Amino acid sequence: MTASDSWISAQADWLGNRAEIRVDRDCPRLITTAEHLIDVLRHLRDDPECRFEQLIDLAGLDYAEYGQTEWSTDEATATGFSRASVAATSARYSFADPHPPARQDGRFAAAYHLLSLSHNRRVRVVARCASGAWPTLPSVRTLWHCADWYEREAFDLFGIVFEGHPDLRRILTDYGFIGHPLRKDFPLSGHMEVRYDPDLRRVIYQPVTIEPRVGVPKVRRGEGHG
Repeated sequence: MTASDSWISAQADWLGNRAEIRVDRDCPRLITTAEHLIDVLRHLRDDPECRFEQLIDLAGLDYAEYGQTEWSTDEATATGFSRASVAATSARYSFADPHPPARQDGRFAAAYHLLSLSHNRRVRVVARCASGAWPTLPSVRTLWHCADWYEREAFDLFGIVFEGHPDLRRILTDYGFIGHPLRKDFPLSGHMEVRYDPDLRRVIYQPVTIEPRVGVPKVRRGEGHG
């Protein structure tokens, strides 16, 4: 912990079991739960030693298959890295046999990036969603009004439900869009495609006609490489 991050250690007694303190390379990070999220964020905003007046960003997180990879990079050839012999993640998606995420419990979270203009500090708060049919978190719109569209974006892209939000609806995807495109188990090609039908003379929606695939990265060697 650097001298500039020492303020967070002074908050350890108050945080107690409300949040776990970690120090990343760029800024301190607090890991909390849906139950304690509002209390932690209100304290960070109002406490004179914190004074995080601004919510800079709010982003959804999907920890499914966290730490796993589709690639075996121990051996490289002139044409690229070797592929795993079997599908390791849902990146290798098939509509006939969709590969589900390996992890479900505690899968979703949201990251809140806060800025203190008074003390010139930043902090990141990561809140794990409550388990259930839908991943849920309390809305923080009453603390920062700018959270309105941020929470709608996380709902649209990750399917995180923010309880107490006055107008929680999609904001980036099209009307009638099915699914949440930034979830790890969502196919890269999507489920539906849009095209113009010359016979009907209108735009129509239909199931995708291409099979999802994962591109193979290439390694470019210098001239004369053995």
